[in-house]
Amino acid sequence: MRIVVIGCTHAGTAAVTQMAKLYPEARITVYERNDNISFLSCGIALHVGGVVKKAEELFYSSPEQLTELGVITKMKHDVLAVDTEARTVRVRNLVTGEESVDAYDKLVMTTGSWPIIPRLEGIDLQNVLLCKNYHHAQTIIEKAKDAKRIAVVGAGYIGIELVEAFEQLGKQVTLIDATPRVLCKYLDAEFTDRVEDDMRKKGIDLKLNQGVTGFTGENGRVSKVHTTEGAYETDMVILCIGFRPNTDLLKGQVDMLPNGAILVDDYMRTSRDDVFAAGDSCAIRYNPTRKHAYIPLATNAVRMGTLVARNLAKPTVKYMGTQGTSAIKIFDHHIASTGMTEQAALDACIDVKNVTIEDHYRPEFMPTYEKALLKVVYEAGTERILGAQILSKADLTQYINTLSICIQNRMTMEELGFVDFFFQPHYNKPWNLLNQAGLQAYRS
Repeated sequence: MRIVVIGCTHAGTAAVTQMAKLYPEARITVYERNDNISFLSCGIALHVGGVVKKAEELFYSSPEQLTELGVITKMKHDVLAVDTEARTVRVRNLVTGEESVDAYDKLVMTTGSWPIIPRLEGIDLQNVLLCKNYHHAQTIIEKAKDAKRIAVVGAGYIGIELVEAFEQLGKQVTLIDATPRVLCKYLDAEFTDRVEDDMRKKGIDLKLNQGVTGFTGENGRVSKVHTTEGAYETDMVILCIGFRPNTDLLKGQVDMLPNGAILVDDYMRTSRDDVFAAGDSCAIRYNPTRKHAYIPLATNAVRMGTLVARNLAKPTVKYMGTQGTSAIKIFDHHIASTGMTEQAALDACIDVKNVTIEDHYRPEFMPTYEKALLKVVYEAGTERILGAQILSKADLTQYINTLSICIQNRMTMEELGFVDFFFQPHYNKPWNLLNQAGLQAYRS
């Protein structure tokens, strides 16, 4: 069996390492346009802030490790075209410029995503930077040394984490986003209000509800960011607007969402025979709605890559879907969310209710007892759990992993009220916060 894998970050690395073990007789060839694999871009802010001293520590595999597994590893090779009828790929060696054609029996598309780059005046000025891969991380750190004022465009996870890192380095930071709230994809206003208050207390200048219209500079280097509300001086700009799937190679050959995300079934198969896909290039089943959605997360990618390997020869292990579960630590707060926010549910025309609890997470007779803010969103009528969020100075993020399982299993608030959770004063109260949420909904 000839297997060709295009792209090798999270989904690709997971797929290749498993395939090498499951199909030792197969000829597995990886084509990757970069000179590295498996870079954890979610750690860039930690590297920028000095928590992770060496960017090399953010890799968990290498081309050499794949080669040791018997994989033909072609780094700095760009796939120019895929012909799913002829089952061939056309490839260019980026070092020599030589082009070649390779044939496959099974094709695995793990091409990932790329930052959204708006077509704006001044976008090509020096110090207007992206934040995605190893080379971006190195550039950001080098440029930040001489930058006093830094503007971050995009108030999602990556943008917020970079803002925190730059503030801790003593930079003057401006955060710009077209939405009215930070982290609005993950959290409702009760939570984002607190995050924004913390950021303002740290001296971070929030410019929300403003779209970027362009950049101007001096001597070829950016000096101002222009928005729909004004212009802000800066020495460096980091664009963290979002990501788009890298799927042009299969355009018109497999089914996709309008944004280009490849549609896959529960076995990671595309609409074309013997073409599989995984990771940030794909749309996946979102359990709160039971519909396909584009949710680019490393956790989704490694699960999907592993499933490709398990299902390559025949359908074997089904994908269980995703809740888009994620977490972030911002200054003193541990924050996590899963599934739909209340606002997202309302935007999707779903009739929902919610329970919001603010309580000490453990008994007041303990030496310390931090407050926790928990919100659970559920469907009116059925009481099926659709989403949840938590914020506390204590690390209670594992509660959200528990609620992720509840959503996946289509549990109701009544069931949540009576789930068997342990009690121990070091960790919680006799009625666990999750039990409390379920009981409050049950009584209402």
